[in-house]
Amino acid sequence: MEPKKNVKADVSRNSSLYFAVGMVLMLALTYMTINYKTYEKEAIDIGQLDLDALDEEEIPITNQEIIPPPPPPPPPVVPEEIEIVEDEKEIEETVIESTETDQEEEIVEVEEVEVEEVEEDIEVPFAVIENVPIFPGCEREKGNNAKKQCMSDKISKFVNKKFNTDLASDLGLSGRQRINVIFKIDKTGNIIGIQARAPHPGLEKEAKRVIGLLPKMKPGKQRGKAVTVPYSLPILFQVQD
Repeated sequence: MEPKKNVKADVSRNSSLYFAVGMVLMLALTYMTINYKTYEKEAIDIGQLDLDALDEEEIPITNQEIIPPPPPPPPPVVPEEIEIVEDEKEIEETVIESTETDQEEEIVEVEEVEVEEVEEDIEVPFAVIENVPIFPGCEREKGNNAKKQCMSDKISKFVNKKFNTDLASDLGLSGRQRINVIFKIDKTGNIIGIQARAPHPGLEKEAKRVIGLLPKMKPGKQRGKAVTVPYSLPILFQVQD
């Protein structure tokens, strides 16, 4: 005979349900334990505002002065009598004649107007001139550079020959003297615009006199046209004591 087993006495029948309920209770207990916080009373005391402790601000009472409005302007003065003057003077009207031409008026033919070309006075430096001015005696030189050198040598010899070097000692000067001279050779070959700078006005005057004695040259040309050429010349000499 087999013993009968009571179904209600079987403990493992609802074990999964008990396990799930236990897990839920443990998770709830763990969550509550983690989020549980305690606060001190002093930390959460935000205090109270005592309005009686605030000082009352005294607002000063200002007296506003009442400015009276400006007086009204005086009424305009009405003239007592208005005299009417008769206009007896006759005014002559000016008739403006029309300047428009009529179709029957003859048209006058205008002759051709010749416009004269104004030549510009162009200056080209001596160092870059295409055709250098030709000093008398340098015509046979070949090449622009050779003519430049010939011109410089001729001018230096001419100035050394004509310049009065004894003038410096007569003026009480001593030692080495330098005179800077600038002049121009215009498009006709003449010497113009002589300027000189020296330690004494007497030397400047002598330098201008000597440069003014230079002979007329063949003018320099730039692109086939005669132009003015500036030229600078230093004059150096030693005064003998």
